[in-house]
Amino acid sequence: MSIIILQHSDIGGPGRLGACLRDHGFALDHRRPDKHPVGSALGVPADLDNVHGLVILGGPQNVSDAPGLPWMQAEFDLVRKAHAAQLPVVGICLGAQLIAHALGGQVGPREKPAVGFYDMQINTTGQTDPILAGVAWNSPQVFSCGQEIKQTPPGAVTLASGAGTKHVVFRAGVRTLGYLCHFECDRPMLDALMAASKGDMPGAGITPGEITAQADQQYQTYARLSDRMCVNVATLCFPVTKRMSA
Repeated sequence: MSIIILQHSDIGGPGRLGACLRDHGFALDHRRPDKHPVGSALGVPADLDNVHGLVILGGPQNVSDAPGLPWMQAEFDLVRKAHAAQLPVVGICLGAQLIAHALGGQVGPREKPAVGFYDMQINTTGQTDPILAGVAWNSPQVFSCGQEIKQTPPGAVTLASGAGTKHVVFRAGVRTLGYLCHFECDRPMLDALMAASKGDMPGAGITPGEITAQADQQYQTYARLSDRMCVNVATLCFPVTKRMSA
């Protein structure tokens, strides 16, 4: 039984979250649904047999692209099935937007792109939610997105917000979580993500040099708190009984 990792770009791997899940004894099954047919060994799974949970990563695509992307429509269906079965479902950036849309929320373009480091503020609900335990109530997080969650799914609760981003972290039910921020990045992945986001930087009002300065100043704090977020996901979302045996 494995955690399915749905990756949508060459640079968008699971990073520190994947390493944390492996360190906690979970088997990971990496898929590239954007490159492989639905139901194939590397595409979106056709069912939830032997699936312990889903981690849905970011990518250059948008939810609004779904009509022309059969694999994205298949991911919507998979999210609904996994959520209904109360399996863990964790989405990052595009993944969070996919979850929000699949469960009845609304996703649309931002007023301007978000690229680089922005403060994430944990609200009073998030301050008492164990999934954000040990994370500073105001801390730097990494963003690279042109769309945002306009409205969370019915019954979902927002746990953290940021400047210009109302729904940075949300919870739907017990084990479905969306993170619009990229807390999974190590420094090489962060640099690659920012390099891939250069086209959005003018619209975001920031330059590559300013982002490098942000990273040099804030990466250590970001990494420490992001590691804590990863541990919380690994220990609170995925039952210990599903770990690999020694």
